[in-house]
Amino acid sequence: MLIISASIVFIDSSMDNINQSMPSISEGIVQGDKDYNESVELLNSRYFNDANDKAISAGDNYNNSLKKLNDIKDKFNKDLNEVHKDYIDAAINELELKLKAVDELKESIYYLQNYYNYTGSTHGTQANELMYDAVEYQNQRNGIVQENPDLFN
Repeated sequence: MLIISASIVFIDSSMDNINQSMPSISEGIVQGDKDYNESVELLNSRYFNDANDKAISAGDNYNNSLKKLNDIKDKFNKDLNEVHKDYIDAAINELELKLKAVDELKESIYYLQNYYNYTGSTHGTQANELMYDAVEYQNQRNGIVQENPDLFN
């Protein structure tokens, strides 16, 4: 009887750990999106150094959230139900694409700053396409939350 109780407490504590991590993961994604958008605005205004700084910050925020999600997936995978697994997988896919978009944005900044307009524009277009694809995963993730409000409070 004691072993069963201990496993129930472990599952509860692992879900508590997951629930405690989710706000900082979400905040990292939101801040990353904000930094990314500011980087694009700064780039469009030709403030290349500031644009690069914001792109780096966006990448840092996305990386931190991705690391936390991968830690949850690695440590608590057995305790997660399918809905939570789908949510985490969608968030991981979203962040991986956003990180690729940040890399393309930084390339765009570099080339545009050095007057390689065609190459810079090509990288900018690629960044936009990657971010568009990432938004599809973001919408999928938001849909999972809307369809399962009792699991995400």
